[in-house]
Amino acid sequence: MKKKLLFVMSNLNCGGAEKSLISLLHTIDYSRFEVDLFLFKHEGMFFSKLPREVTVLEAPVSYPYFDMPFKSAAINCMKEKRVDLALSRIGAGYIFKTEKNAAKREQRAWKYISRSFPVLSKQYDAAFGYLEKSPIYYIIEKVEASTKIGFIHNDYDKLGMDPLLDYAYFNKLDKIVTVSEECVTILKERFPMFDHKIELMHNIVSPTTIVQMSLAEEIIPKSKITIASVGRLNYQKGFGMAVEACELLVNDGYAIKWYIVGDGEERQRLTQLIEEKQLQDSLILTGLKENPYPYIKQCDLYVQTSLFEGRCLTITEAKILKKPIVSTNFKVIYDQLSDEINGLIVEQNAFSIYQGIKKLIDNEPLRSQLVSNLMNESLGTEHEINKLYQWIS
Repeated sequence: MKKKLLFVMSNLNCGGAEKSLISLLHTIDYSRFEVDLFLFKHEGMFFSKLPREVTVLEAPVSYPYFDMPFKSAAINCMKEKRVDLALSRIGAGYIFKTEKNAAKREQRAWKYISRSFPVLSKQYDAAFGYLEKSPIYYIIEKVEASTKIGFIHNDYDKLGMDPLLDYAYFNKLDKIVTVSEECVTILKERFPMFDHKIELMHNIVSPTTIVQMSLAEEIIPKSKITIASVGRLNYQKGFGMAVEACELLVNDGYAIKWYIVGDGEERQRLTQLIEEKQLQDSLILTGLKENPYPYIKQCDLYVQTSLFEGRCLTITEAKILKKPIVSTNFKVIYDQLSDEINGLIVEQNAFSIYQGIKKLIDNEPLRSQLVSNLMNESLGTEHEINKLYQWIS
């Protein structure tokens, strides 16, 4: 008899965790497992990429009240005679307005938002909260499962979460899984009482798939030095530093085209910054792309400007596509790059990023050596799925 698995995620918008989940779901042995997926919202660019074997459960009908303006939510709640839900929306709204830290805001609001979620009637052999905060809280409170596993896809400390709020949930998990050696260390330091249940599982990456997708279309004209960066347009990714580094390069006389692939809450600020610095011809915000790999494949350099990461999937993808890489020195980058061996690691400021890019543009032998060293690396991680099998055996 097949084992029943449930994966829980907020949505399938563009992001490393979402991309990792899709890869994992494409790797699972469906002759052994029956897989359900519960999404808070049926949306995101990866939604169409789900394997046909996965059963997507109905989205919670009341959850949108916590996404809409308060007045509209209150009117709808009262029409449905859901006074309890209206009161929950008031409580969540107060936290949305008063809590400045986004991570803590989600943590604290959960006790109100959770009232919009049903308890699932189906029993599972294993349930996976595949992202920190709400998906983990959901499998603890709303799911019957023999084994419950929570995934942390980022540097826990840099996320700014309140460990006290997570303690009660982590205490009920059978495993707490994270994506890099450095993230394991951070979790064990923050939660020493759970040392025995903290595990490492690298994001699943298929080099064959990435290479195939990278050949889909010609995107980047070759008239200038081309740079690519991929990621959400948010504070974590440090794209403000990318704009400033681009300005330094242009002022230094370099003819470049820098493509930043992604979207997010900082798009308006970055667009304004690009216009203020008159960089519209040199730095292009492409928006979300269902297939970003041609940008990486066709660029001359790949640049990562993050302030922190869990494990950076786009760095791995750039390595698979054999690109010279410049990355900022967030903690976990040292799990993926060795300076001047398979990439350049620079400080987290615009001038250092500029210097690193300039160094690779000017030094063709160094670029060639980095690419040559990448040729000798084995980067597929499909075997990581065996860890998941062991935890639920």
